[in-house]
Amino acid sequence: MKIVLLGTGDAVGTPKIGCRCPACLDALDGGASRRLRFSILVEGPEGKVLIDTSPDLRWQMISNRLDHVDAVIWTHGHYDHYAGFGDFHRVQNHVPVYGLKATLDYILQYLGFLKPSRHDVRLFQSFTLCGLEFLLFPVTHPPLKESVGVLIRENDKKVIISGDTNEHIPSQSLEIMQDADLLIVDAIVPPGINLAKHMNSEQASELARNLGAKKTVFTHISHLFPPHDQAIKTWPLGKDGMEIEI
Repeated sequence: MKIVLLGTGDAVGTPKIGCRCPACLDALDGGASRRLRFSILVEGPEGKVLIDTSPDLRWQMISNRLDHVDAVIWTHGHYDHYAGFGDFHRVQNHVPVYGLKATLDYILQYLGFLKPSRHDVRLFQSFTLCGLEFLLFPVTHPPLKESVGVLIRENDKKVIISGDTNEHIPSQSLEIMQDADLLIVDAIVPPGINLAKHMNSEQASELARNLGAKKTVFTHISHLFPPHDQAIKTWPLGKDGMEIEI
């Protein structure tokens, strides 16, 4: 399978409107600090699955030469993770969408005009898309009552996408997340900044060590990190367009 990080930014992206911090200036100059909002493309042997649909999805699809996807999985009902689905208007009809019932209920109040093919998924129950096995597990992203991470398997290969979460991940989920070949993990800010909704890079690094991940990539990254080329010397930050073969 191939994983493509279409967008590695947080809810406001980088550059943040009106900001002139070092990372935003680098982004404005076309540097690697430029981050669109969160979306991940998963390419399996039988098609392509989107994990979340960024508000920047139109440009993500154009710049990555995507003209369709075979399914969408939504991890939770925050704007920066679903709003771009509207860009399928007049592009692709009846897209199959997957997620927890309450998450789909909320998102489809806004996006139901596209008449997607709805598939309610239960926690810890696997399902198959595009020749890959998927499973949703709960994480903790207050004040939301439900937010999920995603397990993806192909044969003996295992990918974990943490989803938006703080460090208080349920024990059953931590068991599922163990020993991943690739861990893509929420790490929104550098050490020393503590947020209720997300992990900082120190917390994300500790999680990766405890889980025994073979490879770790940070995503959902804010402009509060140093410019990307400097920050990557300390932290395993992903960047937009990054491709990882598993």
